[in-house]
Amino acid sequence: MSPASAYDKWLEAFRASPTRDAAFATMSGIALEPVYGPRDGEFPGQFPYTRGLHASMYRSRLWTMRMFAGFGTALDTNRRFKEIIASGGTGLSTAFDMPTLLGLDSDAPMALGEVGRCGVAIDSLADMRDLFAGIDLGTITTSMTINSPAAVMLALFVAQAEESGVPRSRLGGTLQNDILKEYQAQKEFVFPPRASMRLVRDTIAFSAAEMPRWNSISVSGYHIREAGSTAAEELAFTLANGFAYVELAQQAGLGVDEVAPRLSFFFNAHIDFFEEIAKYRAARRIWARWMRNHYAARDERSWQLRFHTQTAGVSLTAQQPEINIARTAIEALAGVLGGTQSLHTNSMDEALALPSEKAARIALRTQQIIAHETGVVHVADPLGGSYFVEELTDEMERQAEALFAEIMALGEGSMLEGCVKGIEENWFQGRIADSAYQLERSFNEGTRIVVGVNDFTEGNDDADLEILRITNADERKQVGRLRAVRQSRDDEAVARAIDNLRKDAVDPEVNLMPALINAARAYVTVGEMMTAMVGVFGRHVEVPTL
Repeated sequence: MSPASAYDKWLEAFRASPTRDAAFATMSGIALEPVYGPRDGEFPGQFPYTRGLHASMYRSRLWTMRMFAGFGTALDTNRRFKEIIASGGTGLSTAFDMPTLLGLDSDAPMALGEVGRCGVAIDSLADMRDLFAGIDLGTITTSMTINSPAAVMLALFVAQAEESGVPRSRLGGTLQNDILKEYQAQKEFVFPPRASMRLVRDTIAFSAAEMPRWNSISVSGYHIREAGSTAAEELAFTLANGFAYVELAQQAGLGVDEVAPRLSFFFNAHIDFFEEIAKYRAARRIWARWMRNHYAARDERSWQLRFHTQTAGVSLTAQQPEINIARTAIEALAGVLGGTQSLHTNSMDEALALPSEKAARIALRTQQIIAHETGVVHVADPLGGSYFVEELTDEMERQAEALFAEIMALGEGSMLEGCVKGIEENWFQGRIADSAYQLERSFNEGTRIVVGVNDFTEGNDDADLEILRITNADERKQVGRLRAVRQSRDDEAVARAIDNLRKDAVDPEVNLMPALINAARAYVTVGEMMTAMVGVFGRHVEVPTL
């Protein structure tokens, strides 16, 4: 009996997959096959997954339409979350304000004027309770975009969920927790790199042991691209960071197949349509090959790169903001044609302010139009086999591999050490800065057109959007809330919890998550937990790239 062909294996997997209730045909009634290509070629759901993770792709299940939300107080954001769910959103993604991202309480001097402005302010367990009031965390998946205080925010989330009757084992979602890219691109760090990696290690180990539905890291290329990198640099640096986290977990005694299936990735969907599609296809292929061949992963789930996509914030313009709807639609379509598992679409007004309710609804409707009107979801990898797309995919892989070689050389054979040394020696920062300069130069010289910015500027004075405004009254309300929490809590329990956290932080072998959860239950604030750890780890000060 001859061995089954690639097509036969695909067909068997496809037939075993559930099928959505939809008419898989064009508007004219032409029946569509679930995949196209030669029978001896590559198929979705098969190593190295260039054409997609699953045999049936979107015929079985659409991507998660995850809208990013967060502003003002926790109660303000809770109302927006419920509006997103009512509008058909299938996952929540939390944006935190700048003080929270930097581990500061809302009444800290450095927080003045920033509370609730670019996301929701979270100071204590009381705020986390308000944030998810009336939302079943056992059924809705939750993503939290936070990094340096990620372990603290996870502790608050677990404490709040268990208080509401949802055990940690049922919690599903993702903690961004990608501290490497903070030093490389976004700059919202607190502790030195190696101390921060200890906290990442602790969240990985804790989640692996106690939260089977939780992804402890979303390795994020999004911010690397937003800082000005090329698509190939975004691809390479993101996957290199992912490899580094695998090595970090191995140092903690976890096997590669315990960790890799729990990692997720977060990519930018920029405006160069075909380049973005090629980037996603190359990402899956590179990850699969490295995990199987370099890290000796044996579980097929370890080979499968799952990713969330967000349309490019830096592509949005304050000029003629309504045309950002078109930009976002094109970028979202690239994410879908590239096989994303989850997608966020930016709102047209985000170059001006946090999204208004109307703008956020239009952004969600954009995804729904792609899913239910365009027909692109009927066929897996519909651009597979295109000479152009296949060559771009190969070129993305070639450029990424060249960058991996440089990072491995920095680390003397270790991707983990290469990533940390690359940060300490400003290698990553310098590469991104150079690419950002070249891109900006092309805009200034007019060799790259941005509609409404350096050409086609008629109508720039016509914008009259109603934007969301966060007032000083909102900040005063949050500070008052924090003071009330401090006045009502048990001061002895707070002091005891902080002391235990500090003691555990001193011992690098101790996992800090239990101490952080106990501190959260005692209403120790985010700022107090971070300050306790700063006393042990110190603060990071970046040496500028010249």
